[in-house]
Amino acid sequence: MQNTEDHAAPAAPGHEPGAAGAHEGTEAAGGHSAGLPQFDMAWWPGQILWFLIIFFGLMIFMKAFVVPRLGGTIEARENTISGGIAEARRLKEEADQAAAAAQAEMATARANAQRVANEARAKAQAEVAARLADEEAKLSAKGAEAEARIAAARESAMGHVQTVAQDTAQAIVQKLTGKAATAAELAGARG
Repeated sequence: MQNTEDHAAPAAPGHEPGAAGAHEGTEAAGGHSAGLPQFDMAWWPGQILWFLIIFFGLMIFMKAFVVPRLGGTIEARENTISGGIAEARRLKEEADQAAAAAQAEMATARANAQRVANEARAKAQAEVAARLADEEAKLSAKGAEAEARIAAARESAMGHVQTVAQDTAQAIVQKLTGKAATAAELAGARG
């Protein structure tokens, strides 16, 4: 500690205040060397007392105000996180249910589409079969009609064949013999 007299009185020539002068003044006043008071043993009891007062004051302040707020903030954060996780799980379950419902609807729609396609295919096949049967009936009728015409033409041709055969036989006989054959001779030759 410095003397207040040093500050109040003007310095005599050769005794300017400075580091050397301050050091000499403190040694003369207290007999202790100048330095930091924290390292001076005479100040330690007071420093320890003030350290303990400040330390316990800060402890009480932290325990009364800071820790509850910090704990409340941490708890609120945990609640927010757990609430967010629960909401995410709920939304995931809803999405899974919606996806399952959509898949069920798609399966139903596929089954309905398959059923409609099968019905349309069966209907088309039935129409084709009906048309085919109708065409076959028409073709059968035309075939029977053609066979009847062919049989009639054959009968007619057979009738003409006999006439032509008789005419041909008569012409051959006439050419070979020089005389015309009678109908009885021709009928006997056919015989």
